[in-house]
Amino acid sequence: MVAEHSAKAKSNFLSVMSHEIRSPLNAIIGFIHLLSSEEYLPEQEEYIHAINVSSANLLSLINDILDFSRIDEGRIEFNATRFDLRDLVEKIKVSNSFAANERGNELSVVYGSDLPGFVKCDEVRLTQILNNLVSNAVKFTHRGKVTIEVTKLGETLHTQMIHFVVRDTGIGIASQSQDRIFERFTQANSDIDRRYGGSGLGLAIVKKLLQMQGSDIHLESELGNGSVFSFSLAVQKDHQQELASEHFLEEVHVDLTGIHILLVEDMPFNQMMANAILKQWNASVDIADNGRVAVDLCRQKKYDLVLMDLQMPVMDGISAVKEIRCFDRDLPVIALTASASVEMQEEIRQSGFNEYVSKPFTPSNLYIKIKKCL
Repeated sequence: MVAEHSAKAKSNFLSVMSHEIRSPLNAIIGFIHLLSSEEYLPEQEEYIHAINVSSANLLSLINDILDFSRIDEGRIEFNATRFDLRDLVEKIKVSNSFAANERGNELSVVYGSDLPGFVKCDEVRLTQILNNLVSNAVKFTHRGKVTIEVTKLGETLHTQMIHFVVRDTGIGIASQSQDRIFERFTQANSDIDRRYGGSGLGLAIVKKLLQMQGSDIHLESELGNGSVFSFSLAVQKDHQQELASEHFLEEVHVDLTGIHILLVEDMPFNQMMANAILKQWNASVDIADNGRVAVDLCRQKKYDLVLMDLQMPVMDGISAVKEIRCFDRDLPVIALTASASVEMQEEIRQSGFNEYVSKPFTPSNLYIKIKKCL
């Protein structure tokens, strides 16, 4: 009984921390994208890029910390989605390029000639695994090379085995420390902890996530001569026609002219950020700062779509959408949630939302969900 109460308390604490940390980070990441899309001085480009990379690194660290207890308890569900494999790897390369350049490293990608384009697996978890491995390789390499290799090992009727390798010429890992680095909160030695920092969770999470998918992480390393981390993952074949990647905001002009959106959000900075993004896309926007106001506005006006935060004063988003469904079952409602837990995702699906976007979100993520609902 005491153990159950303790586990419940820990789960509630992590849920609250997830919301409290992700919500302000959502505003930071959103405003970075807004700054990037407007005119700025040439010398400010490096600053904006540095903020962007730093926020991505902070988000990765937060995800590691908040995810670890769920991963440790086996409470992770894997959701297979369709995505462009090369596009995913290129984005990981770009997100680590600034740190690589700072350390004088050459960061490159090598693809196998028969590598598939689109595949189906858990894109979020694969990104988390690769990003941990690549950022580690960059961090522990100075004026050297970091190479990501992606090849196909084989296939069956419905699946393909994809092999991933992250190779670096960095400081390497002594043989007696190689098992320890996959333990939680552990670095190879205390000197590394002081010199390079880090939570000591990244490789433990990588190992757990791979084992939960029937795979494992392999390491070849020698002190002073770099490291090679590798794993193989079975992905589902994509039998759909290979269309252009969904990550298209940079290539395609987005336009929501004539679309009337209700934004329900209680935090002023997040209101300002989301409103600015929607206005850039020519949408007409009303703002409600709690669920009760949102319900009243939906009774009075005709909206094409509602963006609904979940944790708000007076009336939360779950209660609000349930009340809206009593008089309007067709209005598309997208949840904006700072909680990434499986339990919350299931509650969102059962409460009447059409889709959800996890905070912090990028404009491209938001636009894809809006277009899907419209």
